[in-house]
Amino acid sequence: MVVDQGAERAAEDKGVGVRLRPPRHPLDRRAVAWWRTQLLLTAAAPVALLGLLGALIAPARFWLLLPAAGIAAVGLLAGVLLPLWWYKVHRWEVTDDAVYVRTGFFWTEARIAPMSRLQTVDTMRGPVQRIFGLSTVTVTTASARGALKVKGLDHATAAELAERLALVTQATPGDAT
Repeated sequence: MVVDQGAERAAEDKGVGVRLRPPRHPLDRRAVAWWRTQLLLTAAAPVALLGLLGALIAPARFWLLLPAAGIAAVGLLAGVLLPLWWYKVHRWEVTDDAVYVRTGFFWTEARIAPMSRLQTVDTMRGPVQRIFGLSTVTVTTASARGALKVKGLDHATAAELAERLALVTQATPGDAT
């Protein structure tokens, strides 16, 4: 597990008790369908291209359709299994002291950003996220590790979270450096 050590040291300096426990909140259940759609669309592009070329170039048909079938099989398997696994791993939580985010697939990363280190809070909705009513909240910190992202939140939950964090950021003394 990787912890943002700069944020942890800053929290200790400010007297904030950093607890290395898993964040409590899962993402919205629709994130599974969102991830699944992303994976299937990613696999569909090369499969469609190889299939089209295989249909047009008869002498190379076998050598074009074989990788297309392999990519389709791997893409389908990944689209079915990985989102369920990711849903079990990804967690988030905001307390009065910090923002906790846990992500990862093979290597799990847990990051804790004390409120005193927050600089900006943004929300983003990509086209596929909009279809599923989801958003991403990005919390920029004074850390070399970069921003914390909570992907796959219900749009209303993301808006409330961004508003809450923006208010806390404004009310927290210091310049987040």
